[in-house]
Amino acid sequence: MASRPFLRCATVGALCAGLFGAAPVGASPRVPGPPVVTAQRVMPYLKDLQSIADRNGGNRAHGTPGYRESVAYVKRVLDRAGYRTALQPFTQGGATGYNLIADLPGGDTRETVLVGAHLDSVPAGPGINDNGSGSAAVLATAVAVAEAHLPTERHLRFAWWGAEEGGLFGSTHYVNALSPAQRSSVRAHLNLDQAGSRNTTTWLVTHDPAGSEGALEATRAFEGYFAARSIPTFDIGDTGSDDRAFAAAGIPVAGFTTGISDCIHSACDDIHNVDRAVQTTSTNAVLDVTWQLAVAKDRR
Repeated sequence: MASRPFLRCATVGALCAGLFGAAPVGASPRVPGPPVVTAQRVMPYLKDLQSIADRNGGNRAHGTPGYRESVAYVKRVLDRAGYRTALQPFTQGGATGYNLIADLPGGDTRETVLVGAHLDSVPAGPGINDNGSGSAAVLATAVAVAEAHLPTERHLRFAWWGAEEGGLFGSTHYVNALSPAQRSSVRAHLNLDQAGSRNTTTWLVTHDPAGSEGALEATRAFEGYFAARSIPTFDIGDTGSDDRAFAAAGIPVAGFTTGISDCIHSACDDIHNVDRAVQTTSTNAVLDVTWQLAVAKDRR
């Protein structure tokens, strides 16, 4: 994430979730609520990204071995979980970058929910909060959905964008490669950038100025999730991250961030720069909203 004027925010407590009630006689069975992801499920992904950076000059930046190993690592996890994965190469600054796209089989592709985060760091550090934290939250969500065998109405696609730090190049390349029909099929793009900032008390929820139906549905779902747990939120517009590339193309966007940390774009943006409770809260918020949107039938 490039330097932006975010608020500094704070740690909140743990989460809980249950199952929805039984359906009335004669009605379609209701889908159970999402599982809860613990810190023990999401933090190992961040530790692995830290180890990758440690083996590769202290970073996971675009065009480096650290980034390529990061992409390969996330792809292996998704392949084991049963996703259809694909690497989308692009060239930026004389170096090859990659977006990683993962599709969960099933659901109506005319209504696709796309959940993404940038995977690259800056050259100056390992990028564990910016944006290993967002990448890990999306990865944990993808794995949890697959393990739960969620019967989706909408199609689910997960993405890890390359070369965000230099100027949103990976996500822009992806958007530019979409046909008009493919663009219109994206119900919403949920973007996560910095999901584990220390000292977080308020989650910064993005808002799509276009006010499309898909964006409003997703934003209300995030706000409802946090409100139900008495977690304060603040509307920040866009994050200036990959959601901006989608919004510029007229694709509905939503998501959140936990704000800029003290170690932004520095060597100290390591595993110790992520708050476990904040990371876990963020991951469960992504999982809950992704789950809601996946099982919702378009009523247009």
